[in-house]
Amino acid sequence: MVGAADGASTGTTPSERGYVVAVGASAGGLEALERLFDGLPADTGAAFVVIQHLSPDRKSAMCDLLASHTAMPIAIVEGPTALEPNHVYLGPAGGVLQLRDGVLSVPGTVVRASSLPIDAFFHSLAEQQGSRSVAVVLSGTGSDGTRGAVAVHAAGGLLVAQEPTNAKFDGMPRSVIATGLVDAVMPAEQIAARLVAHVRATSSAPPAMVDQAAPRTSVASPEEAVDGILQLLLRAGGIDFHEYKPATVLRRIERRMSVRQVVPIEAYHDLVLSDRAELQALRRELLIRVTSFFRDPEAFEALRREVIVPRVQRAAPGETLRVWVAGTSTGEEAYGIAMLFLRAFEDARKAPMVKVFATDVEQANIDIAARGSYPDSIAAEVPEALLGRYFQRKGAAYTVTSELRQRIVFARHNLLADPPFTRMDLVSCRNTLIYFRDDAQERAMRRLQYALLPGGCLMLGTSESIGEAQRDFTVIDPRARLFRSLGRSGGPLHSAHGVTPPMADSRGRPSSIASTGARSVRTVPDAVANGFASLLKAYAPPPSLLVNGAHELVHAYGEVEKILRVREGSASLALTSILPEALVPVAAALLFTCARESARSVADVVRVTLGDGESHALRLSAWPVLHPDGDALFMLAFEPVASTDATAAAAIDVGAETVARLHMVEGELASTRELLQSTIEQLETSNEELQATNEELMASNEEMQSSNEEMQSLNEELNTVNAENLEKLGVLERLTTDLDGLFDATGAAIVVVDAAVRLTRMSPEARRLFGFADTDLGRPFADLAPHFIDTDLATDLRATLRGGAGVQRELRAADGRDFLMRVRAFPLPPALQQGAVATFIDLTALRVAAAPSSTVVAPPGSAP
Repeated sequence: MVGAADGASTGTTPSERGYVVAVGASAGGLEALERLFDGLPADTGAAFVVIQHLSPDRKSAMCDLLASHTAMPIAIVEGPTALEPNHVYLGPAGGVLQLRDGVLSVPGTVVRASSLPIDAFFHSLAEQQGSRSVAVVLSGTGSDGTRGAVAVHAAGGLLVAQEPTNAKFDGMPRSVIATGLVDAVMPAEQIAARLVAHVRATSSAPPAMVDQAAPRTSVASPEEAVDGILQLLLRAGGIDFHEYKPATVLRRIERRMSVRQVVPIEAYHDLVLSDRAELQALRRELLIRVTSFFRDPEAFEALRREVIVPRVQRAAPGETLRVWVAGTSTGEEAYGIAMLFLRAFEDARKAPMVKVFATDVEQANIDIAARGSYPDSIAAEVPEALLGRYFQRKGAAYTVTSELRQRIVFARHNLLADPPFTRMDLVSCRNTLIYFRDDAQERAMRRLQYALLPGGCLMLGTSESIGEAQRDFTVIDPRARLFRSLGRSGGPLHSAHGVTPPMADSRGRPSSIASTGARSVRTVPDAVANGFASLLKAYAPPPSLLVNGAHELVHAYGEVEKILRVREGSASLALTSILPEALVPVAAALLFTCARESARSVADVVRVTLGDGESHALRLSAWPVLHPDGDALFMLAFEPVASTDATAAAAIDVGAETVARLHMVEGELASTRELLQSTIEQLETSNEELQATNEELMASNEEMQSSNEEMQSLNEELNTVNAENLEKLGVLERLTTDLDGLFDATGAAIVVVDAAVRLTRMSPEARRLFGFADTDLGRPFADLAPHFIDTDLATDLRATLRGGAGVQRELRAADGRDFLMRVRAFPLPPALQQGAVATFIDLTALRVAAAPSSTVVAPPGSAP
């Protein structure tokens, strides 16, 4: 479980700090960020941190672009920066932000976007802020943010994702939504209101403490409400959360109340009573899912070094090592341990013989684990050698190989209620016991101890201990929480009510026979009843066995303990393994005849030495038993014979039946061999071709995968750059429009030239004064016809561009009008060097406008 932050250095705990909202975005994220911040007021009281995939090779314009969409101050984090409420912080290009004690920093060197900066910050946010963390995932490709979002949810924070159909690129939102942990999925423009409601509703007090007038509820007190909620969960999913620590349960209930904005807790009780979807959401909330590949790498290295490698080296030829991973969640730990075993078998040059049983109480987790498909962000967790060996890249996900998948059996299992597995070389139960009450922890520990072979190893989480069972274990590595069983019994296994439970099948039904290592044989109550009825119709039953079509024992009747034998080796219910050798061929021939003729068959009297050491004469008989599902079942009876008197039923000739059966089997075998030989030849030819093709494809695939990763990273950066450039283009268009309006409004003739005295811009009045046309733009100003007497305008412009202080003088145009000319230089970006602007103000028009009407003098050359 993600722990709360240590407030030692700041004197505060996460619950005392303000909210921190982390916003992760990638390709197409600029538009979503603008819509999000457009709806955010400047006084939410929360600090906002924006993490993007940005290239370290270019400077981002995000700060300037977001500034027009929020009144909050915006800063780029380049060094240690203390968080302040109502501020926006941007991660540096190529950097990975971390949060520690309320301070943002960028540890280490600048890295590429493939380092998953969103995941990294979400993890540190969850660790530091706990329930006062908020994670928002916006548009982007890939799955960055998914693993970190799970950590934020486990810490009690709020998790929000952009509606995929509302995002330009839906990869990141869909990936995080697929976890099933997202609290809200909505368009970007609606997220702001959701964040404000969450922060302001929970900043002052927990939901359960808010004093509001609430509608009448069906429970009288908060205690009754909590108990009622837990009873609803027990009936809906079969999990008794009374066994969990009350503080954890209440904290998770309050989080759901905060998400749904429901107070008090009595009202929330009525909500889960009427809303099954909310009940399921609360169940997922309580079954905290925090896992990753090789979580606590030092512990897994100790497991490999101290347990796995020595055990593999000691393994006898053909011996299968058995591992139980209890509380596997979504399977990462089970796959990780299986990979370590397979690699150890490879290093020891032995055939891999390991079977991992991975269990969890939540079926949804088991379904995810069984698919074996994980987001591409696991590349940061799995060592590169193991990732390339045991995973296949499929789009934005990694899928485990069949070699790894077939080593693991996933099953739903309640550690506190269901019987444990047995004969395990290794049992791993990490970060599960810490959620249980003390008495529940003790019961779970007894089950884990019972599952281990003498000398087997137990691995717990770094915050867990073996408690009172310490005398039954020796410590292998105290830091990695590795223990070795001394082989002592932990006492009887009790259920929650103190009763030893019977063995049960996967649906919780009692089984008549428990078998380990053999194929599961299910006892059908209707078939057993039919077997009894058949026996009673014939005679008072002798020792008898009910067997299926595969000649496996289904049920036993009468005193069969003298007849049945248990042989050394793997347990099996096949008749060949449990009957005396003298009876095996007789029983096989008898059942073969019975199945063929669908009638009762009787064998000759057979003398055999049974378990009491005495010789007994037995007559075997068999007959079919009706099964309601149509499956083949047979009753095999062992009738003691006091004398060799012939029976009324015709005895079967075992030898003849055996020979007939052998002939039939030999014919089938010969035909099968011919077909098999032909198939083998075809497969060998195809296999050679496929191997050559496969090698070429693997080489091509590796090259394409490498190129694809580079292209994906480059594409994200290009999308971000393109969005910023489009935003800049819009700003430039607005500035150009404003400048045109300004030129128009001044009424003066304005000419702009570049460093080479080429015409670059002109006002409408300059067009009329000089007779310029649009085609003159870009031409040297000196080439244009002069319009002033005894004046070289180009020379004035060159002098000003060379560093002069500028020129201001009166000029007379060819038409006799007087103008005031001002020439000034202005700086341009280095690539464009420098420019100059010349302004011409019509003094004659000003004088005419200022003079009295009686003394108006027309300019020379004008009409009378």
